[in-house]
Amino acid sequence: MRWLMFMSSECRRVLCKHRNIILSSHTANMSSDSQWLSAAERDQVLMELKATGWVELEERDALYKELHFKTFNQAFGFMSRVALQAEKMNHHPEWFNVYNKVQITLTTHSSGGLSKKDVWLAKFIDKVVLAM
Repeated sequence: MRWLMFMSSECRRVLCKHRNIILSSHTANMSSDSQWLSAAERDQVLMELKATGWVELEERDALYKELHFKTFNQAFGFMSRVALQAEKMNHHPEWFNVYNKVQITLTTHSSGGLSKKDVWLAKFIDKVVLAM
């Protein structure tokens, strides 16, 4: 399976998604936290995260969630809490905010898809929302 490391990230994503083959990263500059999920891990965490409102994007290997808050201040406070944790992890979400709505996409660009970092950050985001 060493040949897989030479495939484009899009090819790896398609292969992983359609054949349920999850790869370990062969890239030297990636931390161990950003390794691919095993097939069993992936199935388990996706089931858990879908139960809390996360959805898998069809067009790419990523998780998505849309949150609505009562006010802009609550939305911004939420984003600030997540931003502090994301900076500590050096793993930043793609997000979009308009007034009380926050749309979040999680993926690990250097891995070409979902990683353990995305799962950890998604669970952290869910905890922040519950605490608000």
